[in-house]
Amino acid sequence: MPEARSRRPRFLLSFFVIAASMFVTEAPELTAQEMEMVGGSGSANFDLAARFAPYKFTDMVHSTTVAPNWIEGGERFWYQWDNSDGTFYYLVDPVRGTKAQLFDNDRMAAELTRITLDPWDGQHLPIRSIRFISNDVFQFEVESSQDEEADDEADEEETDGEEQDDERSGRQSADKLVHHFEFTVSTQTLRELDDYEEPDSHPGWASVSPDGETVVFAKQYNLWMMSGADYALILDARRGESGDEAEEAEEDVDVTEVQLTTDGEKYYDYGGGSGRGETNVSEVENMDDRKRAGISWSKDSQKFAIVRRDAREVGLLWVVHSVGNDRPELETYTYDMPGDSAVTQSELLIYDLADRSMVQVDDDPWQDQMMSVLSDQQFVYPDSDAPRQSQWLSDSSDEILFTRISRDRKRTDVMVANTATGAVTAVIEDRLNTYMETRTPIQLANGDLLWWSERDGWAHVYRYRADGTLVGQLTQGPWHVQGLIGVDEVRGHLFVSGNGRENGEDPYYQHLYRVNLDGSGVTLLNPGEYDNRFSMGESRRFFVNSYSRVNTTPASALYSAAGQKVLDLEEADFSALTQAGYQFPEPFQAEAADGVTDIYGVMYKPYDFDPNKQYPIVAYVYPGPQTESVSKFWSTNTAEQGLAQFGVIVVTLGNRGGHPGRSKWYHNYGYGNLRDYGLDDKKAVLEQLGDRHDFVDLNRVGIYGHSGGGFMSTAAMLVYPDFFKVAVSSSGNHNNDVYNRNWSETHHGVQEVIDDDGEVTFEFDIDKNSDLAANLKGHLLLTTGDVDNNVHHAGTHRMAEALIRANKRFDFFVFPGMRHGYGNMGNYWFWLRAEYFVKHLLGDDQWSADIIPLQNDSPLSR
Repeated sequence: MPEARSRRPRFLLSFFVIAASMFVTEAPELTAQEMEMVGGSGSANFDLAARFAPYKFTDMVHSTTVAPNWIEGGERFWYQWDNSDGTFYYLVDPVRGTKAQLFDNDRMAAELTRITLDPWDGQHLPIRSIRFISNDVFQFEVESSQDEEADDEADEEETDGEEQDDERSGRQSADKLVHHFEFTVSTQTLRELDDYEEPDSHPGWASVSPDGETVVFAKQYNLWMMSGADYALILDARRGESGDEAEEAEEDVDVTEVQLTTDGEKYYDYGGGSGRGETNVSEVENMDDRKRAGISWSKDSQKFAIVRRDAREVGLLWVVHSVGNDRPELETYTYDMPGDSAVTQSELLIYDLADRSMVQVDDDPWQDQMMSVLSDQQFVYPDSDAPRQSQWLSDSSDEILFTRISRDRKRTDVMVANTATGAVTAVIEDRLNTYMETRTPIQLANGDLLWWSERDGWAHVYRYRADGTLVGQLTQGPWHVQGLIGVDEVRGHLFVSGNGRENGEDPYYQHLYRVNLDGSGVTLLNPGEYDNRFSMGESRRFFVNSYSRVNTTPASALYSAAGQKVLDLEEADFSALTQAGYQFPEPFQAEAADGVTDIYGVMYKPYDFDPNKQYPIVAYVYPGPQTESVSKFWSTNTAEQGLAQFGVIVVTLGNRGGHPGRSKWYHNYGYGNLRDYGLDDKKAVLEQLGDRHDFVDLNRVGIYGHSGGGFMSTAAMLVYPDFFKVAVSSSGNHNNDVYNRNWSETHHGVQEVIDDDGEVTFEFDIDKNSDLAANLKGHLLLTTGDVDNNVHHAGTHRMAEALIRANKRFDFFVFPGMRHGYGNMGNYWFWLRAEYFVKHLLGDDQWSADIIPLQNDSPLSR
């Protein structure tokens, strides 16, 4: 196909931060031909884009899926549903097949107005924190417009004879009075609770034993414990408080803490981690605070296990918090990088509470192996105030099941350890020539294990005896089991999520399946050509299913475990969207660069789309291998929708080596070629779209992405510089030699080398974006957060350095105080990214120091 005539690079001023070593030149005038190609000033539809900017779009969306709150002690559940008429609450009885409002909104509003003396109506109820305390009774709270009464006995702050101003006297920050209510559904009666007791508010540091008698936590790098009785005192102190107030309340409680270990030290501790996430200053200030220890309990509460990490030899990394503090503060943390000779080591320890002894599991066959305790799947009732616990898989405290994974992830074993001696035995062994993934297995009552594996090229479930004897393969064939949802042993059923099994469907559409525990009778439970989200009750007799495609309105229904629809529940209210002019995106299918593999994508058009015009096309990309960032269920996709409204076609599309939900071959296609593996398919699919649609202008191709997508979008500009003309690459891991070891070594591969003396070393080599800096031809914007402790900004800076040394013009922007995502600067980020494409693909360079559409949507406070 003909290439667009090369344009001389223009230097962007606007509000971008330019690399310091770059020099300013006058932007050359566009030729008439170039102006015709790009559209010129006024060609972008700023008004339409502003109307559907992300922060405006989400305001027009109400509930899209039913999230059931299963009620303990039965099969019933309640849920909240928002639409353009207000918020409604429903109670569903699956056994009877009934759905009813918890209460009449207008009647409830009248009662609350009468009691609180604050006016309410049925469309604007102040109800919050609904919690069922029985099958028929729930409690909730309402915040009053009135302040709480002051405590007359409170100490007044000394003022040295001077009057306090309103702010210091507390008038401006007084807490509002909160009313507590109890409602009985069967009688539709409401009463205010004068003696209401707040539910338990468990602190994040507490690991509570199953019997509630022991609470373990970390402090000063070591393990500590307190009794359940002392913990109850802390819960009482925290009751009704949250955040800093709850933490301050618990500090005043006098409890007995027992130190369990004494050998903990920095980077070889029992809790507190690598230092990542807090500054050096706050780390010292918080040294004596209780912290979460990642322990797993035996079900009889006699023992607990912890995987202790030793990162003392691991290299350090830093970010500087330049904003948000009186003085800039340093954050120091350990960070394993690919190919490092010294990486984090794992050891599995088991603590016996009765005799206060610790046993280390005797297992270290592979250099730099990783270890994880296998935990039991526990059903969580959202209304319960019970503590969240991790309990290990085995019913007995005499043995524990864990996994060990080799550093190159080509070997995975399920092991059983004797908790008294630490001796281990291998139960399941998996091997593959590329990296392996795992799922937590399910253990049946007789000790059998249901194990997820991709050993035959597809993800399936295998049943093993407790001694490691393979009973059989429960699922098989060219489809993907995504996860193990649960078991109903009474009826002999396993429930799994899966995709790719139904002929003629998009292979990514997720479904729920039932399979007998002997491997027979695989049954689809939620048929229909939709992507599904589902939640099963604890009994596994019923599930709530929400279903849609990117181009359909989401709906939800109740099903039985036999696959029979019991009740339609809701359909999302898109009235505000449609009245504003919203149009569904369009899913499409194309072929990969090999001409064989199906690639799936979604196209977002401007809502004022004119088929007789030509539009630039911009691809939002993520290379995988965790995901392809191509929506299947309806999603707001606000960035793609908003960008399209300026007057461009936006597409998301997959690539070989992307989504894990297909064959192992598809998923591992990029193994060993982590920089370039997805680019051929992205380019091939875009070319096919250009061939199909006259409105697609392949002379104006843009690309953008975040994190792995930031890495990929820059790579596209450098590998195919005559095809991709503009890229916005945010927080990209451009140089994977300085990104984290787990991701880089897993998905690219690391070579284990054993010398003649049996010494093991690991070799890692990977192509980097900076290697190709001299290839840049088009416009590239690089962005990063300056305290990104995930994808460290070193990768972006190294990319920038390479471009400077190659004498390339590019644009560079730093978000001060931002981590890997851009948080509360997200709205600014939307306009920054969008206007880069508007300028360089549409030729519309209207500029102002003010982002006027954003300012118009922000209320002025002064």
